Amino acid sequence: MAKAAPAEQLRLLELQALDAKIRQLDNRAKILREDPRLTDLYAGLAVAQSDLVVRTTEAADTQRELTRAETDVEQVATRITRDEARLNSGSGLSKDLVALQKELESLARRRSTLEDIELELMERLEGCAARAAKQQGVVDDIDGSLGTIRNDVDAQLAEVSAERSAVVRDRTALAASFDAALLAIYERALTKRGIGAARLFHGTSEGSGMQLSPGDLADIRKAADDDLVMCPDAGCILVRSAEWS
Repeated sequence: MAKAAPAEQLRLLELQALDAKIRQLDNRAKILREDPRLTDLYAGLAVAQSDLVVRTTEAADTQRELTRAETDVEQVATRITRDEARLNSGSGLSKDLVALQKELESLARRRSTLEDIELELMERLEGCAARAAKQQGVVDDIDGSLGTIRNDVDAQLAEVSAERSAVVRDRTALAASFDAALLAIYERALTKRGIGAARLFHGTSEGSGMQLSPGDLADIRKAADDDLVMCPDAGCILVRSAEWS
């Protein structure tokens, strides 16, 4: 059976307290990183950005349609100007001038139709742009809320990290003061069960929270004060004090 002076065993509780603090800080950091507000906002932002893509694509498509319509109107207007100049010149055969007049009438109707389409597209583009701008506002609002919460979480994480570093320094210094064999037993239990040492108080293991059986307590009473006894349930070192039994 491994041995350690009772005072050394008692000091293991100080080491366990530091390890418990480190674990508590790690859990705190995990909770901060998984803040449900961030999860909800990230999900909301993804939806809002997807909707924004739809709105901006709609506006861009409408803008392209409008550009094509404007080009068509410009081309018809150019042909009208050219044909009017030929008609006004009076040159050419009579039948050609009559045909030119009919073409001008057709072009005028075509321009009127294209201008109606152009106007409709301009109105549609105005609506698309307004919807895209409104959706951009939604994205900006969510992103702003995310930034505020992220800053708050980051500030708290920085505090947790600084505190953890201080505790780790204390833990490292304290661990170095133990006999290597004793520390190895403690570390093995800590790694396997999450608890390296716990107090045995009034027959109850504070590592497992369980009352030890009469048989286990009888075995512990037979052990020497410098014997290391282990918790049958938690697998950690049981530190006996004057009130252990």
